[in-house]
Amino acid sequence: MFQKNRGMSVQQLFAIADASVLNVSLTTLLALIFAILLALVHLFGGQMRFLDVIPRSQWLSFAGGASVAYVFVHLLPELNQGQRTIEQTEGFAIAFLESHVYLVALLGLTIFYGLEHLVKVYRQNQQKLGSILSQGIFWLHIGSFSLYNLLIGYLLIHREEPGFKSLLFFFIAMALHFFVNDYGLRDHHKDAYHRVGRWVLAGAILCGWAIGQATEISEAALAVLFAFLGGGIILNVIKEELPEERQSRFGAFALGATAYAGLLILG
Repeated sequence: MFQKNRGMSVQQLFAIADASVLNVSLTTLLALIFAILLALVHLFGGQMRFLDVIPRSQWLSFAGGASVAYVFVHLLPELNQGQRTIEQTEGFAIAFLESHVYLVALLGLTIFYGLEHLVKVYRQNQQKLGSILSQGIFWLHIGSFSLYNLLIGYLLIHREEPGFKSLLFFFIAMALHFFVNDYGLRDHHKDAYHRVGRWVLAGAILCGWAIGQATEISEAALAVLFAFLGGGIILNVIKEELPEERQSRFGAFALGATAYAGLLILG
């Protein structure tokens, strides 16, 4: 009788292990599919001519609102949990961030603001700058967004909240966010972005996914990465919506923010 119960217990353990492996494999496959779809946004986003209009396309404003809603409704509450994780972590580098994980979000916002300011100065003085310096500005901008995309590709595999629902919400928010980013980068760099930049950014997403498959970091470090991403998303959306020459659609932005916030809360 004991042996029979023991055998059933072992079988149950194997069944649980098999289900766990299947779940992990399915999530990994879905993350790869989502990474490919995000890459396709960069590769083919320029063919959506209805986005390239003044006043700003209501679809871009809607996408920007949804992206910001993801940060404030889903990401920032997770950062609060991440703050507690960091506070319980030993080690100088992580302990230094103990004063608030939101400082990392501020750092992400500040870095991308600095990049946009640099590119804006370049555009205003383009005729005075040599071709070598112009190429340097282009590669600095594309290189920075490549790291940004690399991080997003990595976070498709490793998120603070595991599971399909979390992955799906993250993918939808990032896909909408990529439409906004892609539009801004095409507007900045024109033909150079179409010829080279979009391919580099698409490849960076897939590289991030591959790195996520091969490596795993601590929960505290993951919280830091999500904080940096949150700051970057806020800046990259707001910078596209606020300039007066964009003539942005407030109604579409508010609808996107409200709709996606409601989806996140109800989900």
